[in-house]
Amino acid sequence: MELRLYDTLSREKRAFVPLDASNVRMYVCGPTVYDLAHIGNARPVIVFDVLFRLLRHLYGEAHVKYVRNITDVDDKINDRAARDFPGLPLNEAIRKVTEQTGKQFHADVDALGALRPSVEPRATEHIAEMREIIERLVKGGFAYVAEDHVLFSPQAMNAAVSGLPRYGALSNRSLDEMVAGARVDVAPYKKGNTDFVLWKPSKPGEPSWPSPSGIKAEGRPGWHIECSAMAWKHLGVHFDIHGGGIDLVFPHHENEVAQTCCAFHRERMANYWMHNGFLQVESEKMSKSLGNFITIHELLRDWPGEVLRLNMLKTHYRSPIDWTMKSLEESAKTLDDWYRVAADVAPGKPAASVVEPLLDDLNTPLAIAALHGLRGGDVAALAGSLRLLGFLSESAAQWEGRKQQASGVDAKEVERLIAERTAARGRKDFKESDRIRDQLAAMGVAIKDSKDGTTWEIAR
Repeated sequence: MELRLYDTLSREKRAFVPLDASNVRMYVCGPTVYDLAHIGNARPVIVFDVLFRLLRHLYGEAHVKYVRNITDVDDKINDRAARDFPGLPLNEAIRKVTEQTGKQFHADVDALGALRPSVEPRATEHIAEMREIIERLVKGGFAYVAEDHVLFSPQAMNAAVSGLPRYGALSNRSLDEMVAGARVDVAPYKKGNTDFVLWKPSKPGEPSWPSPSGIKAEGRPGWHIECSAMAWKHLGVHFDIHGGGIDLVFPHHENEVAQTCCAFHRERMANYWMHNGFLQVESEKMSKSLGNFITIHELLRDWPGEVLRLNMLKTHYRSPIDWTMKSLEESAKTLDDWYRVAADVAPGKPAASVVEPLLDDLNTPLAIAALHGLRGGDVAALAGSLRLLGFLSESAAQWEGRKQQASGVDAKEVERLIAERTAARGRKDFKESDRIRDQLAAMGVAIKDSKDGTTWEIAR
C-alpha cells in the first residue's frame, strides 16, 4: 500500500512520490520563543513527528531530512525582554529570553516523545539568505522599496506572464477576499492593500542588521521571509512536504509560496502542504481570558508526556480536537495497559494493521484501534508498533514508578497494609480485610488478588 497524504493546495488526497527517495525532505514551522508553548503548539509537533517516524520507516532513517525552525526575532520577544530584564541592553535581554524559552520548549517536546528534527535553524542565523531572497524579488519586480521598507506585491505576482502559481491558490482566496477578510496594515507607502512586509527599519535599541536593496538604515526581517530563507538553505528551493497548523495557511504559508516561487521562478515550493486542525479545551476555544490557556509544561506536571501524545493522536490530525480531562484519563488507562503488556517485550516488526492506516493520510485513530486489536495476540508486533508511534520509551517498572512518585503514595505503607490484609484474610477476618481494601482505595491504590498473591497499582 502506498503512502497517501492530503494536500491543502490541491484539496485532495494524493499518492506521495518523493522528489528523491534517497533524500526525502520536510519543513515544519516551529515556535516563536517568547513564552512557554501551549498545548495547541504541541499538536503540530506530535503530528509531524509521527510523519517523520513513518517516513523513516518507509525510506530509512538516513534518507529523511526534517527541518523545524525557531523564530527568535519578533516583537513579542522584544516586549518580554524589556519587561523581564529592564536593566540589560535589549539585545542581551533578548538573548536571555530566547535561550530560556528555547531550552524549555525542547524539554517539553522531548517529554512528548518527539524526535529532534534533523536541523533546527534559527531565524537570526539566516539574515544573509533573507537579504538575498529580497534582493531577487526587488530585481524581479515582485517587491519594492518604500520609506526604508521592502514590500512584496501580490498584484505583481499575479500579473506575471507564466511559470508562477497564483497568489491565493493555497488558501483558495482571491485578492479581494483577502482584503475583506484580513486585517490589512494601512500605510501611506504601500502600493496595494495586500502588499506585505519583507523588511522593515528597526526602532532604536531593537535588533538590527544591514538592510538589502540599497536601504541605508539598518532593519530587520518580516515574519514570512524567515521560513522561505531557512527552507531554501536547508532543503533547497523545491522540496517534498511543508507542514504546520491550519492557522498558518493564510497569510504565512501563502506568503512563503509567493516569496520563494517568485524569487527563484518556480511553480512550486513544496509538493505537499499539510495542516493540522485547531484545538479547543473542554469544548471552548483556548484563551487566557477564559482561564483555559494550558501550557505543555503545566500538563507535564500531572501527566506523563506519552499520555498527552496518545490523547492528541486519538483524533485525526486534520480534524478539530477537543482536549478534555476525561479523554486524558482514558488515555492514561490505555497506556497503563500497554506498558503492562508490551513495555518489556522485544519489539517485532510493526504490524501491517497499524502501518496501513498511517499510510492513509496518518489515520492515527484507526492505527490506535488496530493496536487494541493486537493486545491479545502478537505482543511483539504490538511493542514494535507502539515504538513506531513514539510510545514505550520506558520499562514497565519505570512507568509504574513514575505513577507512584507522582501520586505521592508511600510504597512501604502500601506494602505494610497489603501484608496486614493478607494476614486478616488468612484468619478469615473479612471485615478487616475489606476495611484495608477501602483504606487503600482511598489512598488511590487499586489491588488485585490472584493465586500468586496480591499486586497493586496507582488507580487512575
